[in-house]
Amino acid sequence: MREASFIERNKDKWILIERNLRNKINVTPDELASNYIELTNDLAYAQTFFPRSKTKEYLNELSILAHQQLYRDQKSSRNHIRYFIEEEVPYAIWQLRRPLLYALILFCLAIGIGALSAHYDLDFIRLILGDYYVDMSIDNIEAGNPAGVYQSGSTLGSALAITINNVHVAFLAFAYGIFFSIGAGYILFSNGLMVGAFHHMFYQYGVLREAMSAIWIHGAIELSVIVIAGGCGLAIGNSILFPRSYSRLESFKRTMKIASKVLVSTVPFFIIAGFLEGFVTRHYQLSVWLCIVIIAVSFAAIIYFYIVRPFKLARIKGWR
Repeated sequence: MREASFIERNKDKWILIERNLRNKINVTPDELASNYIELTNDLAYAQTFFPRSKTKEYLNELSILAHQQLYRDQKSSRNHIRYFIEEEVPYAIWQLRRPLLYALILFCLAIGIGALSAHYDLDFIRLILGDYYVDMSIDNIEAGNPAGVYQSGSTLGSALAITINNVHVAFLAFAYGIFFSIGAGYILFSNGLMVGAFHHMFYQYGVLREAMSAIWIHGAIELSVIVIAGGCGLAIGNSILFPRSYSRLESFKRTMKIASKVLVSTVPFFIIAGFLEGFVTRHYQLSVWLCIVIIAVSFAAIIYFYIVRPFKLARIKGWR
């Protein structure tokens, strides 16, 4: 059967099911179960004969929605959270994989520009970081404690303040995406410039390795999830600029729902980053190898959750 014939034969049924699901119209459990079975059968057919089609993507999304409605009342809150983490979030990450990649490229490019600008213009570091912060860092370097800024304040107070600030930056990167991706791009680019200039300052004074062993204890997670939040913002902006076959409003609503799931998944990581910065980074001079282990584990956790697992599930479940 050709795809056009397949669509023509089933479109009225799909439209009715979608209307019931999206408008949350009450249907009997038996009818909902029957609809779910029909959708999964149609999805299996589409995966077999039209694996790269939008029809398969549409049926996959509709099947997930039907599954959620069908088992909504049967799941405990604990199981629902588990399903959200193990199924919904990886699928949302997979759907946003391109804007997330673009966010990473933009951030890395900004780091390079920040470091290069600091190399050729000594005043650039002060322009980006401010005189007070630069002078304080230089004093710490001369005192033999280049990352001494992270040892100020109480541990708990610092952890809470840092977590709140990081979440604030991430939500700005997310929300500013509504301005046609420019706002999210600005947050990513400006933060990348600061990171590049910051690292080059330590390089100029010959303490880059020691400083990095402190900065990246929390920075591995902190900067990674800021990039992820920025990628969500880019996705939202792109949904308005490039709505494809949807209206701009419908495209925006669909992407906002997907991006929100990814953004929510970053909150626990921000809490961990805040804890590390408040309680652990201040002790960076105790053992460089412990710092390296923490940094490696942090990057491994981010890579697994946001890259490896979504790609693994996509291969198993046939996501496109």
